[in-house]
Order: sequence, then C-alpha cells, then structure tokens
Amino acid sequence: MSDLIAPRVFCIGTHHKTGTLWMRSVFRKLAAWMKVGERVVYPSVTGKVIPDRERMFLFSWSSTFRSAILDLPEVRILHVIRDPRDVLLSGYRYHQHAPQRGEDFLHQPRADLDGQTYQQHLNALPTEVDKMLFEMGEKHAKTLDEMLAWDYGRPNAIEVRYEDLIADVTCDGFREHLRNLGLTEPEVSRGGDIFWGNALFGGLAKPEDRVARVAAHVASGQAAQWRTKMPRPVAEAYAEAHGDALVALGYETHPSDWVEEVRHAA
Repeated sequence: MSDLIAPRVFCIGTHHKTGTLWMRSVFRKLAAWMKVGERVVYPSVTGKVIPDRERMFLFSWSSTFRSAILDLPEVRILHVIRDPRDVLLSGYRYHQHAPQRGEDFLHQPRADLDGQTYQQHLNALPTEVDKMLFEMGEKHAKTLDEMLAWDYGRPNAIEVRYEDLIADVTCDGFREHLRNLGLTEPEVSRGGDIFWGNALFGGLAKPEDRVARVAAHVASGQAAQWRTKMPRPVAEAYAEAHGDALVALGYETHPSDWVEEVRHAA
C-alpha cells in the first residue's frame, strides 16, 4: 500500500471463532513489545479512542469498528474471516462447555428457552444434528451477519482468511501483512516470531503447551473440517439457509453443490 499519511493506528478485526484468541494473543504481545497502546473497541464506545499522535492497536472481535475510526487516513486494518461452515462446527463444540467469562450470552436464562440458558438448551438437545441446527440459527447466524456486513472494498484494509493463516507455517504471509499495515522491519520480524509462538503449528503444537483458555477454544484448528465433520442433514440445511453467504464470501461458487463433498457418516 502506498500512503500519503503514515499509518499509526492499527485496527485488528475478527469474528467469533475465526481465530480471535490467536490474533488477540499475537497483537497484544506485539503491542507490548512495541511499547504502544492497545484497546478493545466495543460498538457502544462513542468517545474518543485514538490519541492525537501516538501509535496504537485497536481491536474488535466482531469487526464492528465505527466508520469514524476506519475512515481516518492514518488507520490501517487487518480483517480476518473463516469458512462459515467451520465457524459453525467450532462454535457448537465450544458453546457446550464454554465458561461464563467472555461468553455471557451462553449463561443467561432465556424466556424463549423456557428459562434455560443457551448452553443448557444446547446440551439438552438429543443429537449432534439438533445441536448444530440450533447453533446455526442462533450465535452462528449473528456471526455470519457480521461477516457479510463488513465492507470488503476498503482500500486501507488487508483481507485475510483463517485458512491462509493456519497454513502459513513459514510465517512469511503474516510478516507481509504486518508490512502492509505499516510496521517497521524490526516490528515485522518480532511479529512473525510471536505469530509462530502462538500458532497451533508452532509454539502451541503440543496440547500441554496451551493455556487453559486456548485448550478450551481449540479442537484441531484445521481448515475445511466441514467435509468430514458436518452431518449431511446439517450440510443440506446450511446450503438452504446460508448457501448464498458462502458464495458472497468467496468460499463457494454455488450455494449447494458443495454438499456432495460432505463425507460425514451421519
């Protein structure tokens, strides 16, 4: 990217189950090493969040930054998405046991669920298919809406797929993303090291090296898990409900042809 104004504010945006914990660890550690500020920006935050001259990182784990931030000439953005079908699988697994910290929506009694919480209702469903279909219509639908609502034409944004990150075992791709954000070469080098140290193919390859929160979030981290782990009835329902979204996000060229690739036993 060629810029008239040097970037100094780096917005990192992800979505639920798209590598958020990974990116949070990487960029918070990088910010600490760079000795610059970092802050999570929630949609409800309306006050001033960017200092006048200092460099800093801003995070949104739902990619719902205000346009007033994203449109500033000194802002650069790294935005991460993931194959929605794998987001569904990861979400339904994690939501069955996720603790309340950071996941309040799972633990609030709901009148529409006869007083049960999201997690209680999910765990009470009789089959894997039932659980996935419930997840599909709930948190997953909201996450997918957020991914679709993002402006993919922003000239100051770097669009990244989780599938590319998890395959970036040399970290060369991630280092290039950091260069495009506007970081210096020493920062790029350090950022690549931190990326590898927090990757499932790198410093966290051994389960015993993962802290409890990472272990709770992660099953395998592999790409295209839907081909072998998504039951055929769920795949068919997904194609009907969200096939167009897969096409819009560039993960498929047809809303439903991919269903024939599913090899789940169910």
